[in-house]
Amino acid sequence: MVDEAVSIFRAEQIDVVIGIGGGSALDAAKSIAGLLIPGNSVMDHLEGVGPELPYRGPATPFIAVPTTAGTGSEATKNAVLSVQGHDGFKKSFRDDKLVAAYALIDPDLLSSCPPAVIAANGMDALTQLLESYVSSRAAPLTDSLAWGGLKTVRDGLLALYADSGNSVAREQMAYAALVSGITLAQTGLGSVHGLAAPLGAFFPIPHGVACGTLVATATRINIEALRARAPGHPALVKYALVGRLLSGQGQLDQDSAHKALFHTLETWTEALRLPRLAHFGVAPDDIPRIVANSRGSSMRTNPIQLDDTEISAILCARI
Repeated sequence: MVDEAVSIFRAEQIDVVIGIGGGSALDAAKSIAGLLIPGNSVMDHLEGVGPELPYRGPATPFIAVPTTAGTGSEATKNAVLSVQGHDGFKKSFRDDKLVAAYALIDPDLLSSCPPAVIAANGMDALTQLLESYVSSRAAPLTDSLAWGGLKTVRDGLLALYADSGNSVAREQMAYAALVSGITLAQTGLGSVHGLAAPLGAFFPIPHGVACGTLVATATRINIEALRARAPGHPALVKYALVGRLLSGQGQLDQDSAHKALFHTLETWTEALRLPRLAHFGVAPDDIPRIVANSRGSSMRTNPIQLDDTEISAILCARI
């Protein structure tokens, strides 16, 4: 679709590309803006697919106007594109020149989001903030931003899901989504996003749904792996801090805070009615193929390297 749009419009002297919509719409617009002038195929630049030629630009100025609160694409340099099916892929076209010239964040644009979209996108923002916070590349500045974003998700997500007319909750989630894009761009992500890529490539699973249905179990397995192999790892302290924050129980010891974090995430997953993987046709026989294709850039910044058995366990628990 990106290549077709570039082919149709590159002779039209386009001055600016405006993307209005959710993450997929913004990523499509971002890609088109990047290629209107060069005119070549986006397949030339997708990571892990094709020749991976360096992008030279120049890009047409791009304005991002998100109408969902989740992906943070308005603040990143990458456009995630996919071909879906048995041999599909979900990969990034990524370059600093693709960053939006302007991002217009208007919480009122969220007012028409249906509850299922609010749930999936909100859990994507939550996952991005949590994975950024415990990432192996996290830093004090990104920690501060992620922490503020996690607070607004705590206060805004379930409220917005219950009532899209709640203007305070809309503002909280619009902010959380924007901040999640800023933090992930600096720190990378983790195991949930590592798995979301092959799941979205091989099955018709919306990205936010994949993140939302996996985040509780992936967090538990990350914590168990850290306790077993790296008991002094700073991510264990961070997971406990988030457990206290999201559960509202500030006096918990570390082990109890870890349990509270998992319980809170699991409770939100159920409250937001996020479907299990089987709903989209994922079966136990698919697990080895998904695991084999999960070790992309996101998995590399997970706080601990998970083995195939641990990654499989995340999927098994959510089928």
